[in-house]
Amino acid sequence: MSTDLKIPTGITEGLYKEKGSKFFAFARPLHSSDELKEILNTYKKEHHKAKHICFAYRIGEKGENFRANDNGEPPGTAGRPILRQIEAAGFTDTLVVVVRYFGGTLLGTGGLANAYKTAAQEALNAASEQLKDSCK
Repeated sequence: MSTDLKIPTGITEGLYKEKGSKFFAFARPLHSSDELKEILNTYKKEHHKAKHICFAYRIGEKGENFRANDNGEPPGTAGRPILRQIEAAGFTDTLVVVVRYFGGTLLGTGGLANAYKTAAQEALNAASEQLKDSCK
């Protein structure tokens, strides 16, 4: 992991579509796991028709506190791919939530992992761009 960890300055979004399913990703700052329940409840209310709301976060100076959740998807297909993207992008104090609307076609475990990874990557890329813009 990079020694220059980044923290999102706001909420950014990403979108990935595959075989009719839509994966909406949201990257945002998270300074304490105490904030998590309220944030997730907000997404559940806003996306009450969504099939799955999966997430991962990293908190701490070195990103030492983390959690990943598959929310009913096959184990390891949602939360871990999201968490890996947070790590790869060099973020900490960061939560990424991916909301899945099922499109009627099963994607398989590899397809799911790729979809969650890609959606998270899109939101984190937007967060990185937002950081660059705020430094100008």
